[in-house]
Amino acid sequence: MAPSLTEVTIHQSTEIYSGHPTLQRKPEAQKFPKNGPAYPFYLPYFDTEERFPAWEDFEHTDPGLRADPAKPHLLAKGVQRKDLCPYIGTELKNIQLSQLSMEGLDEVALLVAERKVVIFRDQDFKDIGPDRQIEIARHFGPLQRHLTSANVKGYPEFHIVDYLQRFIGGNSTNYTTWHSDVSYERQPPGTTLFFMLETHGMGSDTIFASQVEAYNRLSPEFKKRLEGLKALHSAIFDAKQSADDGRPVRREPIETEHPVIRQHPVTGEKALFVNPVFTRRIVGFKAEESEYLLKFLYDHMTKGADFQVRASYEPGTVVIWDNRVALHSGTVDTLTNERRHAVRMASQAEVPIPA
Repeated sequence: MAPSLTEVTIHQSTEIYSGHPTLQRKPEAQKFPKNGPAYPFYLPYFDTEERFPAWEDFEHTDPGLRADPAKPHLLAKGVQRKDLCPYIGTELKNIQLSQLSMEGLDEVALLVAERKVVIFRDQDFKDIGPDRQIEIARHFGPLQRHLTSANVKGYPEFHIVDYLQRFIGGNSTNYTTWHSDVSYERQPPGTTLFFMLETHGMGSDTIFASQVEAYNRLSPEFKKRLEGLKALHSAIFDAKQSADDGRPVRREPIETEHPVIRQHPVTGEKALFVNPVFTRRIVGFKAEESEYLLKFLYDHMTKGADFQVRASYEPGTVVIWDNRVALHSGTVDTLTNERRHAVRMASQAEVPIPA
């Protein structure tokens, strides 16, 4: 006999549409089994009275700088490693993040910096409790507390991605939203953890693109033209939409100028650092000039399938990426009435270093 159903209204996932003006649509009310989610502690929480203090800069030392390049604690005997693309993406099996030493976590930071995205399979991470989860994520840097998105009561470090559902209305032909998370921050995230609580097992993957290889593909003359340029990244649209929807705006939204080309503090690699969701314009360019340059860069980064990788999810999957050098987008290809519940923790890094 099929389980009985009750109608509930599901929050939109900020992973999909945050900051993207063409994806502002209300989800339909969906029907889910009464037994509810397997991890109710992590259901999305919004407190319109919640406030965070203004940002204060801090000195960041990337833990990857301390790591043994051989990675003996992470890539120990029995660990299965599979590189998914020459430029980006590695999958690891037979290793538990929750059991790694400090040295092992340093090696995670280094491998993620080198490979941009690392997919850990069959993890117990979702079951070790919020305090231990935060302790591990904080190894990579202070955890970003999101300006507007759902979190967990008492745990603002969690960014909750609850249900990825079919959307109605709008005039987009696809719903990919390529971005670097909260790039408007003065010190945007670097090493970022995303762990799956529940998934229906098909679709709703995340696509990642190497902004390092995207930069490397440019001609020497074009690279010269980008040197020294800055782009404005803005939280204002995100904050306005959240306020209009009756959701929190936890601190004053900011706009920050970042270099168009940044350098990674561990690998020394240069990477493009603009994205279609949060980047507004090239500083010092006229509107038409900025629009044409950014459109070329966006097309180049997002259409380069030969330097992209697609991360699929299973219960127990943890994906860690370097937000400084990997652009990403969720895929809105799930069917209705299918549950997807995940958590993101983003460790803030250095003020972007101009290349």
